Amino acid sequence: MSVSLQVIYPATERSHFDMEYYTETHLPLIDPQLGAHLENVVVTKGISGPDSTPAAYHAIATLIFADADAFTAAMGKISPLVEDIPNFTDVTPQMMIGETI
Repeated sequence: MSVSLQVIYPATERSHFDMEYYTETHLPLIDPQLGAHLENVVVTKGISGPDSTPAAYHAIATLIFADADAFTAAMGKISPLVEDIPNFTDVTPQMMIGETI
């Protein structure tokens, strides 16, 4: 069964998130670090909540790995991505590991 890692960036009134840096600099770091272990990456940019309320999240990145072994191998190479987070946001991302169904 495939394994997913979701990286969720909560939005608040005072949080900062540089979407240009995220898309042009951070996301391109994924392939050289994790590409050999990835099946797919999907990034969703928050634009609004229900009834035009502000989006609860700046972005949610979903990384899909073939299985637990691929996920474990990728996690050994993730530190450059984690170290880059302060370059585009001041929020601490939430992370969820799951099985895709």
